[in-house]
Amino acid sequence: MNYKLPSEKMKNVSFDGGIREILAQADEMQRAGKDILHMEIGRPDFDSPECAKKAAIEALNRGDVHYTDMAGTFELRNEVALKFKRDSGMDVDPNREIVITAGAVEALSTVFMTILNPGDEVIVPSPYFPVYDDHIKMAGGVLRSVPCRIENSFRPSPDDIEKAINPKTRMIMINSPNNPTGATSTRAELEAIAGLAKSRDLLVLSDECYEKFAYDESVPHISIASLPGMKERTLTISAASKTFSMTGWRVGWLVIPSEMRIFIMKCHQGLATCANSFAQAGVAAALRSAWPDVDRMISEYKTRRDLMVDMLRSIDGIDVPTPGGAFYAFPSIKALGMSSPEFCGRLLSETGVSTVPGQPFGAEDGYMRLTYCRPAGEIKEALTRMGDFVSRLER
Repeated sequence: MNYKLPSEKMKNVSFDGGIREILAQADEMQRAGKDILHMEIGRPDFDSPECAKKAAIEALNRGDVHYTDMAGTFELRNEVALKFKRDSGMDVDPNREIVITAGAVEALSTVFMTILNPGDEVIVPSPYFPVYDDHIKMAGGVLRSVPCRIENSFRPSPDDIEKAINPKTRMIMINSPNNPTGATSTRAELEAIAGLAKSRDLLVLSDECYEKFAYDESVPHISIASLPGMKERTLTISAASKTFSMTGWRVGWLVIPSEMRIFIMKCHQGLATCANSFAQAGVAAALRSAWPDVDRMISEYKTRRDLMVDMLRSIDGIDVPTPGGAFYAFPSIKALGMSSPEFCGRLLSETGVSTVPGQPFGAEDGYMRLTYCRPAGEIKEALTRMGDFVSRLER
């Protein structure tokens, strides 16, 4: 039978070489008895907070197992609003400006499907999370990549963003701290991007899933919606997944201008109806009470970041800036004279260290991503193996 796939909306979507495919290959090798060190998947290795698990269990026991309000429980929406007030000084209406989603990925899909017309362009600094490209294309839009330079620690340049704006531009997307580079934009850079959005009458989509993973006190995370004149044109996405190590709970949130709500809600209804009811109870508890857990986790990740960066820099031929946030490093391997897919493939097959080449993130050849959300002992062992592997290469 001819299934006529891929459809027109999916014909330009990549179906190979992504993070999940590499993870699946590494897992298969592990099941076959190979000693694998997972430096590929951005999955926190801490447990979810006890207060969140307790609240979810209590919700189950009292029978909170049905649909919630499509926008999410008021309890959780109110906690998200309080978080924005504490962190950014923003007044956000929990009844009109917050939608709880089935994770940040559903929020992304909802935004692109709601906002984009066929051919609309979204300016996205690269490297970027691969799902952006997939969802923009499946919504009929076009991702216009603006490459970021390692010399600027991969932070987006407002000047380069301005050069990419054209009559088809609908939205500027930012992700700070960034996956996969850890780049964290400064206030001045965000103010310049905000100025472009206002002067060109553009929307901004801000992915803030790593908002708490900002390690340099001189460059804190700043929500661009909190800047003057930006709340009315910014859609902000975040989630419990990374902040509270709750990736499997699948709860995120979307903060939007109230005028968009009816349209966002229609799309969200068709995609997910509502987020998981008892998981929402757990996330609300985490937003209230789990910040000491978050602080301990962030402190440990900063230590691991420093370990990974120091060890990468000790390997001849590898260049890496210090990530300002998130839990990834994005080193250049250009000096090694080997393509990124070949390097990562051989590294996995010959040493058991699983990493991701830079191409799935929209980067040019010569980069790779490693995550340091693994125990320090595993990081040391993985980078020792990588150093030994690189020392054996003929250059």
